[in-house]
Amino acid sequence: MSEKFWLVVQYTLNSAKGSQRDNWLRDKVMEYLELTLADADLGSVDGFDMGKCISDPKKFALNIFCVVTDEERSIAMVKRVLRESRLDYTRIKIATMPYGKEEETYTLKYASKKGVTDFSL
Repeated sequence: MSEKFWLVVQYTLNSAKGSQRDNWLRDKVMEYLELTLADADLGSVDGFDMGKCISDPKKFALNIFCVVTDEERSIAMVKRVLRESRLDYTRIKIATMPYGKEEETYTLKYASKKGVTDFSL
């Protein structure tokens, strides 16, 4: 069986519950990624969390979790789908970690803002 990875798309939020638009964005991003990843046979959306960041309780984020089989192709596809669908591509961070290895941490693979080098849930 091929190696799997966790891939997380993160959006920064202004509050723990997010706005009505943040909820709409969550639903649309999950829908588009589920269809795209499944069509390309790259993986699926596993779920989301929304609220306080674990690393800094004063910051808030929406995290959408996917399980993918090809890390690089999946990252490229997620970036393309979010950009082409105009789903706030300029606000995202994408990070990955090996699937099933909870002792690992997420590694930042893409940040829409220049100079961003860190990632945490």
